[in-house]
Amino acid sequence: MVKKKGFIIDYNKIEKDIWALAEPLCYECGGELIDVEYLLENGNWYLRIFIDREPAVDHALCEQVSEKISQVLDIADPIKQSYYLEVSSPGLERPLKRERDFKRYAGQEIMVRLYAPRNGVKEFRGVLRGLEENRLFLQTDGDEITFLLEEVAKANLIADL
Repeated sequence: MVKKKGFIIDYNKIEKDIWALAEPLCYECGGELIDVEYLLENGNWYLRIFIDREPAVDHALCEQVSEKISQVLDIADPIKQSYYLEVSSPGLERPLKRERDFKRYAGQEIMVRLYAPRNGVKEFRGVLRGLEENRLFLQTDGDEITFLLEEVAKANLIADL
Protein backbone atom coordinates (compact mmCIF):
# COMPACT_ATOMS: atom_id res chain seq x y z
CA MET A 1 0.00 0.00 0.00
CA VAL A 2 1.35 3.38 -0.94
CA LYS A 3 0.25 6.48 0.92
CA LYS A 4 -0.22 9.47 -1.37
CA LYS A 5 -1.50 12.99 -0.75
CA GLY A 6 -3.28 12.26 2.51
CA PHE A 7 -4.81 8.97 1.37
CA ILE A 8 -4.25 5.66 3.06
CA ILE A 9 -4.91 3.77 -0.17
CA ASP A 10 -3.48 4.29 -3.61
CA TYR A 11 -6.21 5.19 -6.08
CA ASN A 12 -5.83 4.43 -9.77
CA LYS A 13 -5.51 7.33 -12.22
CA ILE A 14 -9.19 7.52 -13.13
CA GLU A 15 -10.22 7.49 -9.46
CA LYS A 16 -7.71 10.26 -8.69
CA ASP A 17 -8.99 12.34 -11.62
CA ILE A 18 -12.61 11.82 -10.56
CA TRP A 19 -11.71 12.70 -6.95
CA ALA A 20 -10.23 16.01 -8.08
CA LEU A 21 -13.38 16.81 -10.08
CA ALA A 22 -15.91 15.57 -7.53
CA GLU A 23 -14.54 16.82 -4.21
CA PRO A 24 -15.30 20.54 -4.71
CA LEU A 25 -18.75 19.68 -6.10
CA CYS A 26 -19.57 17.61 -3.01
CA TYR A 27 -18.56 20.48 -0.72
CA GLU A 28 -20.58 22.90 -2.85
CA CYS A 29 -23.65 20.71 -2.22
CA GLY A 30 -22.97 20.53 1.52
CA GLY A 31 -21.42 17.06 1.56
CA GLU A 32 -18.00 15.53 1.95
CA LEU A 33 -16.42 13.17 -0.56
CA ILE A 34 -15.55 9.93 1.24
CA ASP A 35 -14.49 7.56 -1.50
CA VAL A 36 -14.33 6.99 -5.25
CA GLU A 37 -14.43 3.53 -6.80
CA TYR A 38 -14.13 2.73 -10.48
CA LEU A 39 -14.50 -0.97 -11.13
CA LEU A 40 -15.73 -3.66 -13.46
CA GLU A 41 -18.55 -5.86 -12.16
CA ASN A 42 -20.32 -8.52 -14.22
CA GLY A 43 -19.12 -6.98 -17.48
CA ASN A 44 -20.22 -3.43 -16.59
CA TRP A 45 -18.11 -0.49 -15.40
CA TYR A 46 -19.28 1.39 -12.31
CA LEU A 47 -18.16 4.76 -11.00
CA ARG A 48 -19.22 4.95 -7.37
CA ILE A 49 -19.03 8.18 -5.43
CA PHE A 50 -19.53 7.92 -1.67
CA ILE A 51 -20.50 11.07 0.23
CA ASP A 52 -21.27 11.94 3.83
CA ARG A 53 -22.49 14.85 5.93
CA GLU A 54 -24.24 15.82 9.14
CA PRO A 55 -27.24 15.48 9.13
CA ALA A 56 -27.26 12.11 7.38
CA VAL A 57 -27.08 11.79 3.61
CA ASP A 58 -30.50 11.62 1.98
CA HIS A 59 -31.77 10.91 -1.52
CA ALA A 60 -31.99 14.62 -2.38
CA LEU A 61 -28.29 15.18 -1.64
CA CYS A 62 -27.28 12.12 -3.66
CA GLU A 63 -29.37 13.35 -6.57
CA GLN A 64 -27.92 16.87 -6.37
CA VAL A 65 -24.32 15.60 -6.24
CA SER A 66 -25.01 13.10 -9.02
CA GLU A 67 -26.37 15.81 -11.33
CA LYS A 68 -23.41 18.14 -10.70
CA ILE A 69 -20.82 15.40 -11.14
CA SER A 70 -22.56 14.09 -14.24
CA GLN A 71 -22.43 17.54 -15.87
CA VAL A 72 -18.71 17.92 -15.12
CA LEU A 73 -17.92 14.39 -16.29
CA ASP A 74 -19.75 15.01 -19.58
CA ILE A 75 -17.47 17.99 -20.23
CA ALA A 76 -14.17 16.62 -18.88
CA ASP A 77 -14.79 13.12 -20.29
CA PRO A 78 -12.11 11.35 -18.17
CA ILE A 79 -13.65 7.90 -18.79
CA LYS A 80 -13.81 6.72 -22.39
CA GLN A 81 -15.97 3.58 -22.04
CA SER A 82 -19.58 3.59 -20.88
CA TYR A 83 -20.22 3.23 -17.15
CA TYR A 84 -22.90 3.58 -14.52
CA LEU A 85 -22.60 6.49 -12.08
CA GLU A 86 -23.76 5.81 -8.53
CA VAL A 87 -23.74 8.35 -5.68
CA SER A 88 -24.53 7.16 -2.18
CA SER A 89 -23.71 7.25 1.51
CA PRO A 90 -20.83 5.02 2.62
CA GLY A 91 -23.21 3.36 5.07
CA LEU A 92 -22.95 2.67 8.77
CA GLU A 93 -19.70 0.76 8.38
CA ARG A 94 -17.99 3.64 6.66
CA PRO A 95 -14.50 2.95 5.29
CA LEU A 96 -11.58 4.82 6.82
CA LYS A 97 -9.18 5.78 4.07
CA ARG A 98 -7.67 9.16 4.81
CA GLU A 99 -5.63 10.36 7.73
CA ARG A 100 -8.40 12.70 8.81
CA ASP A 101 -10.86 9.75 8.89
CA PHE A 102 -8.68 7.98 11.44
CA LYS A 103 -8.34 11.12 13.52
CA ARG A 104 -12.06 11.94 13.36
CA TYR A 105 -13.15 8.47 14.45
CA ALA A 106 -10.61 7.91 17.24
CA GLY A 107 -12.44 6.23 20.11
CA GLN A 108 -14.80 4.35 17.78
CA GLU A 109 -14.84 0.61 17.21
CA ILE A 110 -13.32 -0.43 13.88
CA MET A 111 -12.33 -3.50 11.87
CA VAL A 112 -8.83 -3.63 10.39
CA ARG A 113 -7.97 -6.11 7.64
CA LEU A 114 -4.34 -6.74 6.79
CA TYR A 115 -2.77 -7.70 3.48
CA ALA A 116 -0.81 -10.49 5.15
CA PRO A 117 -1.60 -12.33 8.38
CA ARG A 118 0.06 -11.35 11.63
CA ASN A 119 0.48 -14.39 13.85
CA GLY A 120 -2.05 -16.19 11.62
CA VAL A 121 -4.68 -13.45 11.88
CA LYS A 122 -5.71 -11.00 9.13
CA GLU A 123 -8.69 -9.25 10.81
CA PHE A 124 -8.59 -7.26 14.01
CA ARG A 125 -11.51 -5.62 15.79
CA GLY A 126 -11.03 -2.98 18.43
CA VAL A 127 -11.21 0.66 19.42
CA LEU A 128 -9.28 3.06 17.23
CA ARG A 129 -6.80 4.88 19.46
CA GLY A 130 -5.26 7.03 16.79
CA LEU A 131 -2.96 7.44 13.85
CA GLU A 132 0.53 8.84 14.09
CA GLU A 133 3.48 8.78 11.71
CA ASN A 134 2.00 6.08 9.44
CA ARG A 135 1.08 3.88 12.41
CA LEU A 136 -2.44 2.90 13.38
CA PHE A 137 -3.14 2.18 17.07
CA LEU A 138 -5.93 -0.25 17.95
CA GLN A 139 -7.07 -1.24 21.46
CA THR A 140 -8.20 -4.89 21.57
CA ASP A 141 -9.16 -6.82 24.71
CA GLY A 142 -6.63 -5.12 26.95
CA ASP A 143 -3.83 -4.96 24.37
CA GLU A 144 -2.85 -2.09 22.12
CA ILE A 145 -1.76 -3.27 18.69
CA THR A 146 0.16 -1.07 16.27
CA PHE A 147 -0.06 -1.50 12.50
CA LEU A 148 2.03 0.20 9.87
CA LEU A 149 -0.32 1.71 7.30
CA GLU A 150 1.33 -0.29 4.52
CA GLU A 151 0.08 -3.46 6.28
CA VAL A 152 -3.56 -2.31 6.26
CA ALA A 153 -5.67 -3.46 3.31
CA LYS A 154 -8.92 -2.04 4.67
CA ALA A 155 -10.30 -0.35 7.75
CA ASN A 156 -13.89 0.56 8.50
CA LEU A 157 -16.21 1.57 11.31
CA ILE A 158 -18.27 -1.13 12.96
CA ALA A 159 -21.98 -0.30 13.17
CA ASP A 160 -23.20 -0.07 16.76
CA LEU A 161 -26.73 -1.38 16.47
